[in-house]
Amino acid sequence: MQRLGTGIGWRPEIADAVERMPGVDWVEVVAENVCPAHLPESLRRLRERGVSVVPHGVSLGLGGAERPDEGRLRALAERAEALGAPLVTEHIAFVRAGGPLTASDRLEAGHLLPVPRTRDGLDVLCENVRIAQEALPVPLAVENIAALLSWPGEELTEGQFLYDLADRTGVRLLIDVANLHTNHVNQGEDPAEALAELPLEAIAYVHVAGGFERDGVWHDSHAHPVPRPVLDILTDLASRVRPPGVLLERDENFPGPAELEHELEAIREAVLGGGTGDVDRGGGVGRSHDEGGAEDAGAGGGGPRVGGGRVDPREGEAARDTRCARQRLALGQTALLSALVAGTPAPEGFDRVRLGVQARALAAKRADVVAKVAPELPVVLGAGYRAAFLAYAQRHPMRGGHRRDAMEFVEFLLLAGQPQDAAARRELRAWWRERSGPAPRHHRPAVRAARAARRVLLRR
Repeated sequence: MQRLGTGIGWRPEIADAVERMPGVDWVEVVAENVCPAHLPESLRRLRERGVSVVPHGVSLGLGGAERPDEGRLRALAERAEALGAPLVTEHIAFVRAGGPLTASDRLEAGHLLPVPRTRDGLDVLCENVRIAQEALPVPLAVENIAALLSWPGEELTEGQFLYDLADRTGVRLLIDVANLHTNHVNQGEDPAEALAELPLEAIAYVHVAGGFERDGVWHDSHAHPVPRPVLDILTDLASRVRPPGVLLERDENFPGPAELEHELEAIREAVLGGGTGDVDRGGGVGRSHDEGGAEDAGAGGGGPRVGGGRVDPREGEAARDTRCARQRLALGQTALLSALVAGTPAPEGFDRVRLGVQARALAAKRADVVAKVAPELPVVLGAGYRAAFLAYAQRHPMRGGHRRDAMEFVEFLLLAGQPQDAAARRELRAWWRERSGPAPRHHRPAVRAARAARRVLLRR
């Protein structure tokens, strides 16, 4: 198992501070935010100093009903190779639904949504993980996510679900203790019980992050200090196993370097409080055997594995065609996502209040990300940006990436004669013209509509 040490999420906003921060053994970077051919100089300097860099994917959707996209897998592999990464990580989540399996339009969530802990969900996830393992040049670890809602009719607890996943695939686990706290507040799930059921020898590393509570719901914001309950869960985990690595995540509202260093020290103390010894402070990526004597189970080769990576002879029967499970899962995920982003009726068995909370959270996240990928829009629209975008999002689900979302938002405003301020409208039109390219040749109805909208906009 890789020994990483104490790390922090690398973000451009705190790149200089991270480079100067003492005691940082490794960093994690959002995979989709780096270009393999043009790595940020800060990451290059960290690598030259022997600091490991782990790419952390957010868009693969391993828990989705469809097989992992080959292009996304190839991109993740390229980033792992460019960064010389010891492993790559992704989430146990679905991020899109619809498409051929349901003969419906594809919908994008723009964020991570929970996978149903059912036999169908597990079968599909295991096959998707094996596909990813085969495509990646380094070991894969997958992360438990924070959930604002739960699926009706679940058959497994989170601990059982993760145990069976690791047992059947040999995949490593990235355990986020902040997400365990989130699920405790939002779903009443006991973090201690989840930890007791986990295959501790499969843990690759641990995430720690902050959040906030509003109206009895915990929001995993990554923009607030790490609270004591999260550190207590980390201490509980550390009392059961020496974590190979622990990493502080912070994505927004970045404090000064001194406060970040204080949070890292609190994390080290929480691990020491577990009594199994501090995380390895070797500053490198040396290998060591796990408690079961297996080294780097789950590296590459995605064949069925159990325990320390042994092939399970029973898996031949279990490796049956999962097409029916995929279709059942696709129908459920599409119905849920459509209710969240397109305003269709809530699927049976879901808590409608929680669906509303999740829908608002997705829209807010979508507005935040569009503001980051197209920072000119909040400047042009001023204080009215957020209200305008949320009004647009209510009737226009995201069907592509956030950059396409930004373009379609501006098209929507201009075709509606908005904003009322003529100067702002001219700025938006110029912004749109500069970024709109030739229409693609596929998807003829969509292309015709896009061309018609383009002709209208160019005449204005």
